Amino acid sequence: MTDDIPEIFERAGCEGALCVRPLEGDAEVGLRADAPVVPASVFKVQVALEVETAFAEGRLDPRERVTLRAADRTPGPVGLSLFEDDAVLSWRDLTVLMLTISDNPSTDALLRRVGVDALNATAARLGLTGTVVESDLRTMLDSIGEDLGRAGWEDAVAWAAGASADELARADEQLPSARALDPARGTRTTPRDMADLLRLIWTDRAGPAAACGRVRDVMARQLTRHRIAGGFRPPVRVAAKSGSLLGVVRNEIGVVSYPDGRRYAAAVFTRSRPGADEAAISRAIGAATARAVTTLREAGA
Repeated sequence: MTDDIPEIFERAGCEGALCVRPLEGDAEVGLRADAPVVPASVFKVQVALEVETAFAEGRLDPRERVTLRAADRTPGPVGLSLFEDDAVLSWRDLTVLMLTISDNPSTDALLRRVGVDALNATAARLGLTGTVVESDLRTMLDSIGEDLGRAGWEDAVAWAAGASADELARADEQLPSARALDPARGTRTTPRDMADLLRLIWTDRAGPAAACGRVRDVMARQLTRHRIAGGFRPPVRVAAKSGSLLGVVRNEIGVVSYPDGRRYAAAVFTRSRPGADEAAISRAIGAATARAVTTLREAGA
């Protein structure tokens, strides 16, 4: 670990954990690399790998049409969550929406199709011993509402719309202790596990080559470009998947590729109090990754 990486996170007002490794070899820059963390939407890379493997092995037709009913749709800030009508898409297009804009309804539809148990079995097979997916996103969101004293997520949202400033402040105080935001009780991973997952995907060792290639290609089209990618400039390329949860968790994992052929898997996880400066934390994710990659490159990795 370089001494200034913890300071980057501290200045941004958050706690940070990271693991940055070249795609080959044992070199590493880490900060709490084995600490359990909340992945938020970073786990969608695992879903994509499972689905793309099913495509590649002929167990699932990527062109099969799926109807996502408006009434059953998982809440979220973007994409299909905002639609008022039923939507019909293919499995492979749902995968694109999941990775590029982090669409929640697409994720839960895909997860229902392949199953949480399959994700956890693949994580175990790949040696990702600190990674466990506990539920789909709707179940996770409902658990947050319950932990705030409401019947579920939609009830919590309805309550918040009419709550006073003091009531909202008390909810913000309760929020970090919710099950979904506690890696001891909810879905969890470690920075090292996610860096290793990226290394396996980028070297076609996580599953069929076609599946790994497809995950790489779609991650390169993620809309979010202000976290890891913010620490680099062209011709350096970044393929990534971000994850955020209720102003407490902000993460990103991705692969940084240089024109000289050297490539680096980075997994960065942060945690802050509600109301922290999101832009500053996103910049810190990019700056910490850039510092770690520079350290590895200067060491010849």
